[in-house]
Amino acid sequence: MFKKIKAFFQEQIVPASNENGQTQEHALQLATAALLIEMTHADFKVKDEERQAVSTAIQTAFQLTAEETQSLITLAEEEVKQATDMFQFAALINKEFSRERKILVLEHLWTVAFADAELEKYEEHLIRKVTTLLHLDHKDFIDAKIRVKQRITPSPL
Repeated sequence: MFKKIKAFFQEQIVPASNENGQTQEHALQLATAALLIEMTHADFKVKDEERQAVSTAIQTAFQLTAEETQSLITLAEEEVKQATDMFQFAALINKEFSRERKILVLEHLWTVAFADAELEKYEEHLIRKVTTLLHLDHKDFIDAKIRVKQRITPSPL
């Protein structure tokens, strides 16, 4: 996986100045993107709103251009197809991300889940599973859900 990531980012995004550090950061970006893409497949219907939410989350989280974001999504989709489970992505995130950054990943997952205005039981189950894989608490799961829901729900006048 790391060989593919390194080649992809060297060709498509940014030549690495600090190869090991850059490769690790790129792997984290890929792992995060893969989890978000897994979320789009959770309810067995990938919708345009979900795709857009993934793109926006990745672009915002990693300050990438639209072209870089699309390239990362393409690579992440390939990784998701080849992966047998989400553990490989979660393990990498656990190793490198702080608790706060892992909670941001949860928030991005909730954003994708709510993107089509329908929260399916499979989507919620997937986020619960990722919460456990990221060694976060149920409280983090609930708090992230509430924060995202408040952000996307217009407040009454």
